[in-house]
Amino acid sequence: MKVLNQQVDLPILSEKKISLYIKREDTLHPFISGNKYRKLKYNLQHVKQVKAQTIVTFGGAFSNHIAATAYAGKENSIKTVGVIRGEELADKWQQNPTLAFAKENGMEFKFVSRQTYREKNTPEFLNTLKRDYPNSFILPEGGANELAVQGCEEILTPKDTMFNVICSAVGTGGTIAGIINASNASQRVLGFPALKGDFLKEDICKFANNANWELINSYNFGGYAKVTSELINFINSFKATTNIPLDPVYTGKMFFGILDLVQKNYFAPGTKIVAIHTGGLQGIKGMNSLLVKKKLPLINE
Repeated sequence: MKVLNQQVDLPILSEKKISLYIKREDTLHPFISGNKYRKLKYNLQHVKQVKAQTIVTFGGAFSNHIAATAYAGKENSIKTVGVIRGEELADKWQQNPTLAFAKENGMEFKFVSRQTYREKNTPEFLNTLKRDYPNSFILPEGGANELAVQGCEEILTPKDTMFNVICSAVGTGGTIAGIINASNASQRVLGFPALKGDFLKEDICKFANNANWELINSYNFGGYAKVTSELINFINSFKATTNIPLDPVYTGKMFFGILDLVQKNYFAPGTKIVAIHTGGLQGIKGMNSLLVKKKLPLINE
């Protein structure tokens, strides 16, 4: 499947003699876009091979993974169950664009408290799920498992050896692990976490085979799904200039970070960068509903 590497033309890049390309993984599929397409590819094959009847997975209110898994389940005639963080959503999921989309595509919800959600990987909780949903395949949050990493290793192609630096947003760590495994030792892989904290290094190391990577933790804007007027204005300006939409949780923060590092001379002149657009655009509508309540600028859809 062909994905375009689209060059970004901005004055700061010309001034600093940096080449920046965007790998448009967001164009892979209208509803299972970007890294979600890659992560689900081999997991879906496995579910069919073992003849599991149900995929049980996990996510929050605006989870790209939840939306993509629901659609993929419908497309492949596999039942899906989403364990959703936040009991308060049980009575108002209809007002949430992501959850409404997932429900429309056949996903059953199991709403749990935030405390219970933190225990989602414990044997006790997993055994409860296996009892409640017999003959099911349990897919980790964000789809991050070995099969997902295998799919994400296919993001890079032989032509991408021309790049010195590969950039990716980081959520659960599965996507960047696949990119690291597919990269050359001479390339640097930079991850831009959407979450605060250093725990991601350990998660990535479970799957990553190479050591040519690092995490840039300065651009999470306060943590997962946290946004500011500065970030929103950047996303809107970037789209107006390049005609490329970014999401506020992952790719918006990554590109803000990349261009800020360019401005600060972090990259040597002549550096060729490719940044992975991991999709996530479905979350914009839900984020805008929150921004209205916070009286912040809206993201242009």
